[in-house]
Amino acid sequence: MDQRRAAAAANGAVPSRVAAADSAGRRALQRASWLRHLYRWHWVSAAVSLVGLVLFAFTGFTLNHAADIEARAVVQAREANLPAVLLAGLQPADDDRLPQAVSGWLAQELEVEIGQRPAEWSEDEAYVSMPRPGGDAWLRIDRESGLVEYEDSDRGWIAWLNDLHKGRHAGPAWGWFIDIFAAACLVFALTGLLILGLHARNRPMAWPLLALGAVLPALVLLLFVH
Repeated sequence: MDQRRAAAAANGAVPSRVAAADSAGRRALQRASWLRHLYRWHWVSAAVSLVGLVLFAFTGFTLNHAADIEARAVVQAREANLPAVLLAGLQPADDDRLPQAVSGWLAQELEVEIGQRPAEWSEDEAYVSMPRPGGDAWLRIDRESGLVEYEDSDRGWIAWLNDLHKGRHAGPAWGWFIDIFAAACLVFALTGLLILGLHARNRPMAWPLLALGAVLPALVLLLFVH
């Protein structure tokens, strides 16, 4: 036996086994390092996108059943007469906004905040559209008589969430949030896929389930969506 070992050692068999073991150990360390990084990115992206995922999943359901979820708009209408001194100065500014004095009077008299919204000007009237998530509002000033008409409609919190889902009239800050949220979801999904690939050999149903998740929506589109 000792002679065989000596002969194997002389032929380089033992060093080759050691080299193979070292190579396998390095691969195991690299795999463990990849897993640590993937797990870190996976849970961080999950934490960032968790609330957004719940919100968008819920509003995806409500949007899909919008016809079944009744939304009754609550409408409020107000009228007032613009003072003559303000009516005389009712002219569009360079950015088409209402004069600051008129905006201040509207905020005090009708509790209407125009903000930085521009107005649509014509010979007869100045019209300000004020859409928002879940509701709408408009204000009209008759440039001849000074009559101010304001109407506000609120469609409820489900309509508000649905409009946030679509980014409708929510402003640039919410648009940036949706972009960042979408990027976090992509990181969450891709890191989950890579983790799945590293563990797939011990989970034989991983790839069939992944294939089912890809094939099922394609079949629904081909067979039932026209």
